Amino acid sequence: MEAVQTVPEWKATADEIWAMMRETDRRMKETDRRIEANARLHEETAQELKETDRQMRESSRRLDQQLGNLGKQFGELGNRFGEMVEYMIVPNLVEKFRELGFEVEKAHRDVVVADKTRRIFTEVDVLLENGDKVIIVEIKNKPSIGDINDHIERMEKLRKDIGLHHDQRKYRGAIAGVVFGENEKTYALKQGFYVIEPSGETFNIIEPKGGYHPREW
Repeated sequence: MEAVQTVPEWKATADEIWAMMRETDRRMKETDRRIEANARLHEETAQELKETDRQMRESSRRLDQQLGNLGKQFGELGNRFGEMVEYMIVPNLVEKFRELGFEVEKAHRDVVVADKTRRIFTEVDVLLENGDKVIIVEIKNKPSIGDINDHIERMEKLRKDIGLHHDQRKYRGAIAGVVFGENEKTYALKQGFYVIEPSGETFNIIEPKGGYHPREW
């Protein structure tokens, strides 16, 4: 009967176990290194995201500032352009309205009506007057429906003010524009306003006719 050799088999198993333990320890260390590397990468990514967010906020702030400055510049340019248009239109308005039968005796620019007691305040670009009538002209680069509605409100304020001062003359309104859309032109005429628009080197005054009539306040 052969003897059972247990010791060599035990030694072999022990070697394998130690080898497995060493491999496991190596893998755990490798895993720890990977975890540490991932943690560093996560921290670096978080820092990069914070920096990107800061840069985006800074870019947004600068963009808002630039847009604000640009809007201000456009506003100033629009005001200067509007003043230039007024200087071009006003000298010829008197003659143009005379052709329509309105004998202008006086023409005024940039008239301010301010009555703190009655809370009436408005501004007028051009005021043409004679003994019977007054025409209030609003000048815009590109009149909108809102601008026309604002002019209606302006006319109503003026009517209230002149009524308080016993002015019995009839008031009419006009809208002048460098660029006049067809919808806006039709709407202005429908409201009873004269429409003043460029024509060649001068301009034309369109009087409400047909189904429309000059409105008087």
